[in-house]
Parts: sequence; C-alpha cells; structure tokens
Amino acid sequence: MTGDAVKAKNGSMVAYDGQMSFKKMTGGGEGLRGMVTRRLTGEQMAVMEVKGHGTCYFADRASEINLVRLHGEKLYVEAGNLLCTDAALRTGTTFTGLRGASQGNGLFTTTVEGSGQAAIISHGPAVALRVTKQSPLQVDPGAYVAHTGDLRQQFQSGVNFRTFMGEGSGEAFQIRFEGEGLVYVQPSERETVGGDV
Repeated sequence: MTGDAVKAKNGSMVAYDGQMSFKKMTGGGEGLRGMVTRRLTGEQMAVMEVKGHGTCYFADRASEINLVRLHGEKLYVEAGNLLCTDAALRTGTTFTGLRGASQGNGLFTTTVEGSGQAAIISHGPAVALRVTKQSPLQVDPGAYVAHTGDLRQQFQSGVNFRTFMGEGSGEAFQIRFEGEGLVYVQPSERETVGGDV
C-alpha cells in the first residue's frame, strides 16, 4: 500500500512491514445503516480498515485466496468467504432465497460492487466456471463460493423415494445458474442442509 486503504476481515492480518493503522468499521464497512441491515438479515461481517505505507499480509485458517477484479460489476459472496477488498468497493446485502438456505447460510448474502479487487477465500483453489445462455450450470450448494454477472438462480431438488430409503446419490440439491457470468466453486464441500438429506 502507498497511503491507500483496504477493508479486511477483522483479525485477518498475519504480518506487515512499514507503517500501518488498523481501525474497526461499523456494519461491515457500511456504517450504521449497514449494521442495522446486517443484524436484520443475519449476514454478519466484522471488518477493519487498514491504511498505510508498506505491505500487509492477510490470511484466514490457511484457506486459498482468490483475487477477483471488478470493473463496475457486482460480486455476490458469502460474508465468510470475503477476506478483503479495495476501500473504494462498496459492500451491501441482498436476498438469495433458497440458495442461501440450502447452504445453511441464511436467506441473504454479501454484495461487493464497483471497480477494484476483492479477495475471496475457499477450501482449495476456487475454479471460475463460465455460464452462458446456451450453457447453464448446476452447482452443489456446499461447493458454491461466489458469482458475478447477470445470472438467475434456481434451487433444484432431486429428492425422491430412493433418497428417503437411503439409496440416494448424495446430490439431492443443486443450484442452477442461467444467464451470462462466472460462478466460483471450491473443490471441497461444506456441510449443508442439502448434504444432510
């Protein structure tokens, strides 16, 4: 950093050189309104602002770090998968519906928008999969990390009699993405509501 700032997950700094200052931010960096919104939605995110001159290193439980460059578009990411962003990027919350519930993360998710970079974390290197109008994509809710672009989501259930008899494939729920954009998935599945069925 050369006098600029980043917003990062509280406690994620592991080392730095030079002169840095750290300040806790309210409401996930969105001020009082963000704090109220996040409490109502349950999409909690504790953020600090890091300013200074030098190099600051961030990490979270040895997770893989993936940089996503935004050029005016919006990134949808679970708060737990967002490590840090350029200070110029705006964060907010949005309704996800059954996709969030199937992951066990609730009905809302975090958005990041503007121009700059965001660092997202995943269990193993995230893979960015392209979705086009001709090629929709089905994703396991436990492997989903984030997405960008003009995408519509549809929750799909493959629950049938065999599932209840214990003969299911273990892939009872998926999220179908249609439109144009990128979906980031990780090579490891979280425990989800869908994974327990």
